[in-house]
Amino acid sequence: MKRSLSIVFWPVFFSSQLIALALVSWHVLAQFHFAYPLGYQLLGLDKHIAEYAPLNRNKADFEYTAAADHWRLFGEITDAVQDSGRGLQNISYLMPNGHTIGLMHEAEIIHLQDVANLIDQFYQVGLTCVIIWLVLIAIAVWKKWSPPSYKKVLTGFIAGIAVIGAGVLALGPTDVFYWLHVQIFPAGHQWFFYYQDSLMTTLMKAPDIFAFIAVFLLVILVALWIAAFLLFKRLINHRLKNKM
Repeated sequence: MKRSLSIVFWPVFFSSQLIALALVSWHVLAQFHFAYPLGYQLLGLDKHIAEYAPLNRNKADFEYTAAADHWRLFGEITDAVQDSGRGLQNISYLMPNGHTIGLMHEAEIIHLQDVANLIDQFYQVGLTCVIIWLVLIAIAVWKKWSPPSYKKVLTGFIAGIAVIGAGVLALGPTDVFYWLHVQIFPAGHQWFFYYQDSLMTTLMKAPDIFAFIAVFLLVILVALWIAAFLLFKRLINHRLKNKM
């Protein structure tokens, strides 16, 4: 492959692969509700909920719910935002008197609808990258173009992840989390909720649960990315052997 073409082709190839596999990682983990029960144990969410639920200024008696209720509620939130926000207003819990009450107030529902809209956009971009990636795989196999070496590609990928991770740690994960919210969500829509005002935030111990999910997603993404690269390299090598 000519050097000028290689400079364009492989960055586009691996960028599309990264976004495509990020979508796959997200979708797979979403089917398991982002391993919330595990995060629940590791982050001590039972104690967190027991501390802040009685202080909530909008909803009552959430402190009487059990761990199974918390897992169910988080699962219902996950399913709703994965389904364009459908059902968010129907998520509820049972109070000691036998009545049910909605988990979230209007501002929380609006925020999660914004999250659902963002996820829908992510799926559109991700699916587009899947198509681009598959087309580029077909071209590379057809042309018998060998990718850069294992060392160069994997070192670049890991270095990129390390730089991003170091940047986030240097700036502060919480500050980065808040900055992204300001940039992403519509102006005038509330996205920050004190624990005393939001059972949604209490249920998740936000932003701690998002750090847990991010680590999980990164592990899956790296594993899928390495596997995809090795399979592609093997396919190209097979084609090159047949050419000889």
